[in-house]
Amino acid sequence: MTQDAVVTRVFHNGLAEVAVTRGTACGSNCGNCESCAFQNELKAIAKNTVHALPGEKVVIESVSSRIFGAAFLLYIVPIVAMAIGYAIAAANSLTEGMCIVVAFAAFVLAVIVVVIYQRISKRKNPITFEITQLR
Repeated sequence: MTQDAVVTRVFHNGLAEVAVTRGTACGSNCGNCESCAFQNELKAIAKNTVHALPGEKVVIESVSSRIFGAAFLLYIVPIVAMAIGYAIAAANSLTEGMCIVVAFAAFVLAVIVVVIYQRISKRKNPITFEITQLR
């Protein structure tokens, strides 16, 4: 996965801090309405193999499978857990209301487990970025 970024700082150990502008669902035109509550600029550390300097526009690259795997865990696993929770409750002849409660509990439990897993995984094996070219 590649993205455009701007180098904000350069470190002596071959790394650089880059700022990546995140697009929004409304077309990244936040100057008009200013209703976006989220930060639209993310900072990350990248390997500076092209020796970029602060202020230069660059292209950064990361391993796509790691990003898609994290997205799958966060968005799909809780939904699947909710469906399985509902199915198990229905198979045990629980009332409709109890099936919904069990499904919601399974969803919340899955979200908690995924968040804890991703925090541990981020510390042990973070997603790495590399500056591949100058713009």
